Amino acid sequence: MYKILVVDDEPLICKGLAGLLNGSGIDIRAVFTAYSGHEALDYIRMEEIDLLVTDIQMGEMSGIELMQQAKMIKPWVQTIIISAHETFQYAQMALRLGAKDYLIKPLNSENFLDSVRNVLLKMERPIPQIDEFPSADTGHFQMEEFRPEKNELLQRLLNGTDSPEETKLKELRLTGPYFSVIRMKLDLPQGEVGASYSERDIRLLRYGVRNVAEELLHKEEKISTCYSSEQDICILLQWNETEYAELDLNKINHLEMIGRSLHHHVQKFLNIRVVVGISQILKGAEFLPVLDRQADKAIVWGGKHGDYHVFYYGDFNWSNYAQDPTAEELTTQNNQIVDSAKQYIEDNYSQKGLTIHEVAKKNHVSPNYLSYLFKKNTGYNLWEYVIKLRMQESKSLLLHTDLRRYEIAERVGYESPEHFSKIFKKYFGVSPSEMKK
Repeated sequence: MYKILVVDDEPLICKGLAGLLNGSGIDIRAVFTAYSGHEALDYIRMEEIDLLVTDIQMGEMSGIELMQQAKMIKPWVQTIIISAHETFQYAQMALRLGAKDYLIKPLNSENFLDSVRNVLLKMERPIPQIDEFPSADTGHFQMEEFRPEKNELLQRLLNGTDSPEETKLKELRLTGPYFSVIRMKLDLPQGEVGASYSERDIRLLRYGVRNVAEELLHKEEKISTCYSSEQDICILLQWNETEYAELDLNKINHLEMIGRSLHHHVQKFLNIRVVVGISQILKGAEFLPVLDRQADKAIVWGGKHGDYHVFYYGDFNWSNYAQDPTAEELTTQNNQIVDSAKQYIEDNYSQKGLTIHEVAKKNHVSPNYLSYLFKKNTGYNLWEYVIKLRMQESKSLLLHTDLRRYEIAERVGYESPEHFSKIFKKYFGVSPSEMKK
């Protein structure tokens, strides 16, 4: 059963679409409604939302911005955009960010429900399990579509044993000029009962992981893939000048979103884990070996964290160390990051529109690595900590001042009294007025 979030700054439209969905017969567990992007983000942080249906033009935060933020928090959330404007630029941007449909107001009820059904149906499209792959013994197991000679050429360019000549780049359709490398390593347990994998199993799993990556990314990114070792798959991403500019200030968040989405879908469909290493973005094909080493180093560094699986090279300040840091040095740096983030949140939790990305930027790490460290060190999800501080302050103001509900909401960082009341009741189990009494 699915959870759907409908977002529009016109309450009547929200309620109308929610009613339509609830009466549609689609296998829906819950439909949530939000009247602003910031309110919607709280639902996405606190609920397991499967599908986001959002208007494109809303007050402080547009539907495009909401979609970007939602994808950073949970990359697997699917999106349908609705708009009063049949503007090609809006539609192009929405679809490039992964929107599954772009519908024009006024909505046709049947068309809207058909769109929702199609998105939900595709979310559960299965990928073959190991036992369902064709057998190599029968001669039907083939990977010609990956063209082994091109696999080897890309491999040589990445490891630096071949030069990035124009003819070779053209053969691989590597136009760039901006590149990044994502490396995925199969995280297969060895030696446990029923957990050992044969060579054929590993070959099939590699094939499956590569298929997941290409299926997931080929519509949204220009990618090339190759097998770089027995258990590694490399993904080379590229952007031209225009596409790179469109990534704007969220370039690193975008890479990490791709990494987390890859990890999620491989685990979901193939029932195995992968460790994902992500390089920086550099300009020029001559830096491909550098990017490959960065992605590999991110994976090696990731071995120090058994409970986290997506690592960005830039999350650790390598320049501070002449050689790879010790476990003690890594712990010290991580503790400093958490302490700094905690102080920043305590100083700014009442700021409207505060985001995890802003906190991460102040600490020079990616948002999700910061979230992981914060949870590990404090026991709190980072956004739960923001809500905790806001709720403690709002309770104190409610019980010890004569401030009205909208004034308290304003003081603790919420843009609407209604949204504040929803969060308050979810946190304390009673509404502000009930607690006041």
